[in-house]
Amino acid sequence: MKDEKAIVVFSGGQDSTTCLFWALKTFKEVEVVTFNYNQRHSLEIECAQKIANELDVKHHILDMSLLNQLAPNALTRLDIEVTEGAEGELPSTFVPGRNLLFLTFAGILAHQVGAKHLVTGVCETDFSGYPDCRDVFIKSLNVTLNLSMDYQFVIHTPLMWINKAETWELADNLGAFEFIREKTLTCYNGIIADGCGECPACILRQKGLEDYLKIRKER
Repeated sequence: MKDEKAIVVFSGGQDSTTCLFWALKTFKEVEVVTFNYNQRHSLEIECAQKIANELDVKHHILDMSLLNQLAPNALTRLDIEVTEGAEGELPSTFVPGRNLLFLTFAGILAHQVGAKHLVTGVCETDFSGYPDCRDVFIKSLNVTLNLSMDYQFVIHTPLMWINKAETWELADNLGAFEFIREKTLTCYNGIIADGCGECPACILRQKGLEDYLKIRKER
């Protein structure tokens, strides 16, 4: 893979930025793609642009505003509260079909630019109940993309089987710990770095960070 090219699905958050650093270590050439679906905070796109510029990575921004029209939820509507799912329900931040569309369009882009590898930060360990973050979905879509374009894509999910503490450890091993801690945007309220500390994304990120720092201190 050292001689090959990859596209990273990139939001500027902790997970996708960790995947970007992983891809930069793994592939000869890396480009990133960010999707503008009129998400809750345009700052997410600005953050992704800054990171791509700093790391000198070619950045594609694709218009996916139709997704906003079709999928009203807490990530596309300011008047919908961010809540965790209760009693088996999905969180209000679930955007139906998002990863299906993102990876499909990333695949089309990859075909155009001659990349056979797609990298995404989905995770089944801390996946908040999102069905399109499951390994079985990724494997199914990988087959579908290959058949639909007669092109041998490989979808990589470096975070699929690790928790948030292990994601911080991976970032540390990649030499990106401080970069990701200070420059990424995970917060649903649009606050870079440690975020608001109150939304579900910040709570998950902070707990993982605290768990990892304890482990690192004990070593």
